[in-house]
Amino acid sequence: MSMQPRQSAATRVPLSLDRMLGAAIALADEGGIESLSMRRLALELGVEAMSLYHYVANKRELLDGMLDLVFGEMGLPSEEGDWRSALRASAISAHHVLLSHPWACRLLMSPTGPSPARLRWMNGVLGRFRAAGFSPEMTHHAYHALDSHIVGFTLWVLPYLALARERPDLAQELLAEMPLDELPHLAEHIGVHLSDRAADTSEFDYGLELILDGLETRIGS
Repeated sequence: MSMQPRQSAATRVPLSLDRMLGAAIALADEGGIESLSMRRLALELGVEAMSLYHYVANKRELLDGMLDLVFGEMGLPSEEGDWRSALRASAISAHHVLLSHPWACRLLMSPTGPSPARLRWMNGVLGRFRAAGFSPEMTHHAYHALDSHIVGFTLWVLPYLALARERPDLAQELLAEMPLDELPHLAEHIGVHLSDRAADTSEFDYGLELILDGLETRIGS
């Protein structure tokens, strides 16, 4: 049996690139990027699959457009106030956006087409470092330190968040079964995870502050 469009002709909303990209992002957010196909997207939109190719040449171009919208959600560094606060807010915004679209972080590590929103974000971060007094060479290093923390930490934490949702009592189970005399430091570490102390400052924020502290000592170099 063939798949039929979800919407009738009478209720069909005109197709547009923005509508198509928004629907694709919603599908990827719900089921992961692996669940997204041109055929399923067409069904979701209530159109024939061939209609999608009036707006994108192929699935790669669709993914590039999706990533561009995701980057458009990230806050650019403010040009007002001190540079640390501006870059901290922008980094936290980027991290939260990537958490809300778990598929995007891994996808952006693959070869992609030019993303206007991503280029604007990069330019904003680089410009804020330069305005703070960093040399071009130090700005180069500072940008990569910040960007790798955002992307790397998010890639690292996403599987743990998924596991925590599937097995919320896993840490307690590990601690109960662990030979405490053989692995005392690991047991202590798990205990901190289970305590209120771990919630005082997120691990992302803590690492971010360490990076900014280190960079601040290199202004003018």
